[in-house]
Amino acid sequence: MDQKHIAVWDNCLRIIKDNIPPSSFKTWFAPIKAVKFLDSVLTIEVPSDFFREYLEEQFIELIGKTLRRVVGSSAKLEYNVRVVSNEDAVTMPQQGVHEITNKTVPFPAQTGTFANPFVIPGLQQRQIDPQLNPNFNFRNFVEGECNRLARAAGLNISSSPGNNSFNPLFLYGGSGLGKTHLAQAIGIDIKEKFPDKIVLYVSANRFQTQFMDAANVKNKLTDFLHFYQMIDVLIIDDVHEFAGKPGTQNAFFHIFSHLHNIGKQLILTSDKAPSELQDLEQRLLSRFKWGLVAELAKPDYETRVSILKAKSYKDGISLPEEVISYLANNITSNVREIEGTLISLLAQSTLTHRKITLELAETLTERFVSKNKVEISVGKIQKIVCEYFKISTESFLSPSRKREFVQARQIAMYLSRNMTNNSLASIGAQIGGRDHATVLHAYNTVKDLIDTNRSFRKYVSDIESQLKSN
Repeated sequence: MDQKHIAVWDNCLRIIKDNIPPSSFKTWFAPIKAVKFLDSVLTIEVPSDFFREYLEEQFIELIGKTLRRVVGSSAKLEYNVRVVSNEDAVTMPQQGVHEITNKTVPFPAQTGTFANPFVIPGLQQRQIDPQLNPNFNFRNFVEGECNRLARAAGLNISSSPGNNSFNPLFLYGGSGLGKTHLAQAIGIDIKEKFPDKIVLYVSANRFQTQFMDAANVKNKLTDFLHFYQMIDVLIIDDVHEFAGKPGTQNAFFHIFSHLHNIGKQLILTSDKAPSELQDLEQRLLSRFKWGLVAELAKPDYETRVSILKAKSYKDGISLPEEVISYLANNITSNVREIEGTLISLLAQSTLTHRKITLELAETLTERFVSKNKVEISVGKIQKIVCEYFKISTESFLSPSRKREFVQARQIAMYLSRNMTNNSLASIGAQIGGRDHATVLHAYNTVKDLIDTNRSFRKYVSDIESQLKSN
């Protein structure tokens, strides 16, 4: 059998892998299969139309250049959208939706009433409150470069929950970046489009409390599991809080596996990517990676401006452009801080009958956002580390294994993980294109040296002080 299509695509993948972050490669290129190669035309198979559209929007230039480099100037690319169909398949008659096979696994029949943790005990009812905040909808969610992928995936999911390429959807990022808002927006959109579906949002902490309550009462644990296993769309917020709780993890593992096997949608949020989570069972972490892992990053300037305009419009106030520009430039850490400052500004203007001016905005920002708060980035850490050790940026970013360069890079990676909200993959990409495993190794190495080497501990302490004081 002719395997030329596989060889051509493998050569392309080697080049592409060197030019994009590991997380992007894993999400958008690892699932692709080469189908055939004929007359300089390479045909590849992708999971869905959404997947194809995203490739064309974000990577078509890179793919085109790579294919021409491997095949020649006459190279062309064609797509096949993957369709899996057999007598067991659950399909959607909607173009562009990835039709997936869902075989129902044996499970005890569920009859009678269920112990619903969200209603008063004893009420004989099956109506489940989804626990969704109506304000956390897509209309109020401001799109930007920092969340575009996650939002697009969320909209795709709400059109066909459970029958898409993003199950589970794992959203991660720092506090106040919109993970809860987006997760609930997906749930709200699904309820609007599919009123009969059972949607439930619950925090990991509340899930843990319910599990403990059920485990301490005879026969209640089975009711607890049955209740969660009848949910169509389950949204668990802050799954990192399951760390160190093996009983809760075991219960959630069985709920997750059952729901996924029968084609139900799971949406999870966390403060870190699955690869960075600790004290969680590997079988859970591997399942978290089955669908799409999407990061919500800090909003850039344009997104912060859009958020300020959208929030002020909703609150019925008009902000001068100079005020919007000032706030967007000075409140950079997260969406929650932007909203808090805006609320304070509105309160001051309304209660004291003061006009909203740049001076008022400056005064409130100084109170709400610490004067001494320094925005620390991976680039800034890299600059300070290079200056401290008196090495050039080129040497720092080079593949050189000289001890002084390796040590500088490891310290920069350690400080980047501790002092920024960047993921391991993002840190590695910014420090010479290293992968997340390299960053994790560097972090653990520096942590050990700080505990055992006084000189090394002083290096890290000195650099940390400079970063906080600059």
